Amino acid sequence: MPPPSRLLALRLSVGLVPLGAPTALAAPPGGAAEPSGGTPAEHDGRGAGGRAATEAEPRPSSRRSDRPWIQRWAPERNVLELGVYGGLWVPARDLELFEPRLEFPDQGFLPLAPLAPAVGARAGYYPLRFLGLEAEGGVMPSSVPEYDVDVTVWTLRGHVIGQLPVASIAPFVVAGAGALGVRGHPLVLGNDVDPAFHLGIGTKVFINRRITARLDLRDVISPRRGLGGDGTNSLEALLGLSIMLGRGPDREPEPAEPTPAPEASDADGDGFPDPDDRCPRAPGVAPDGCPAPADRDGDGWLDPDDACPDEPGAEPDGCPARDADHDGILVPDDACPDEPETLNGFEDDDGCPDELPEAVERFRGRLDGIHFELSKATLTPASRPALDQAVEVLQQFPSVRIEISGHTDNTGRREINMQLSQRRADAVKAYLVEHGVDEARITTRGAAPDEPIDSNVSREGRANNRRIEFRVLE
Repeated sequence: MPPPSRLLALRLSVGLVPLGAPTALAAPPGGAAEPSGGTPAEHDGRGAGGRAATEAEPRPSSRRSDRPWIQRWAPERNVLELGVYGGLWVPARDLELFEPRLEFPDQGFLPLAPLAPAVGARAGYYPLRFLGLEAEGGVMPSSVPEYDVDVTVWTLRGHVIGQLPVASIAPFVVAGAGALGVRGHPLVLGNDVDPAFHLGIGTKVFINRRITARLDLRDVISPRRGLGGDGTNSLEALLGLSIMLGRGPDREPEPAEPTPAPEASDADGDGFPDPDDRCPRAPGVAPDGCPAPADRDGDGWLDPDDACPDEPGAEPDGCPARDADHDGILVPDDACPDEPETLNGFEDDDGCPDELPEAVERFRGRLDGIHFELSKATLTPASRPALDQAVEVLQQFPSVRIEISGHTDNTGRREINMQLSQRRADAVKAYLVEHGVDEARITTRGAAPDEPIDSNVSREGRANNRRIEFRVLE
């Protein structure tokens, strides 16, 4: 039998074999076992941690404008508040605001009016988002109804303010102390100052980065009248508007760090990566990386778009402009490309030959039936039939433009005749325009005695020279 020491050693060696056996059995031949303590993805950097290292995730935006308004303007720390307020003050009936005077033995306590306005200003500093210190000063114009005397009540005070800093609407509480004083007639209240303590609740509404609206409800505790009196309570309701200084800016979102993408190859070196280049073996231009089409005739129209690639041309098809009839109207605007336009003032833009309508022809030259008052530019009623016929013809042929010229004989000074002839031509134009003819179709001029059609020696000749003429404009 082996000695006990050898039995103990044998037991230890046999008992230790199972501890290492699974590892030894699981290992493949040649020692190719994977290291323990992690997955392959964790060791080659391709697990969740590896992906996070190569693909930058966008960070959430920190712009206030991207948040709902209720979360946009919550209180911040290190902010200064400057504001004004107005409201109502309800004084206690037994306030000890009174200055006793020995020289007025009949002087006594007098109550103030039951309601008074309150106005004031405040300044505050908020070292923390939820806690701040404020100082206020205000006046409450009041009166003593019994004597119908005005008095001024004033206050100076400071307090601690605690607010809920989670949203753009922030409830708060205040607690503080200060002085409450009065200035009045010496026979009524005189001048007095009492200590005062106040407690209150309220709400702030942060409208935007700078402006805040505020509502305060206060209980002000000050001495009660009479010897040995305790405190009495006055009430305040205040509505204020404040400017906030020191708020942080509306920060831009911090850009995510982009992962550099592998550069695509560009075989032809034209700046278009091969995956986006329709012609990867030929250097080209935008938009597809292919060489620009040729322009054989050099007219700026590339051959694929040029209907006449060997003839320099212009819009709309790159072909030379056509004017076979040499009337100055090019194809395709020329309705009669083989016949020249007749330039006679009638439909001169269609490129076709035409004759002036007979109705228009009758109104060329001297227009009979037009009469004016002596030495004036006033049309007589007898002129209306002739002018109405002219209106009818001009409305029938809207493409016709005319010139109206006024003429006189040689009687009198030329300067006066020139003015008179111009006014008479203008009077005829005014009549036509008033009856529906477009003013842009008519021009006028005064010729005075410079263009006679008869001799000015005889009375009849002078009458013929005093006239109105129409000329159709080309």
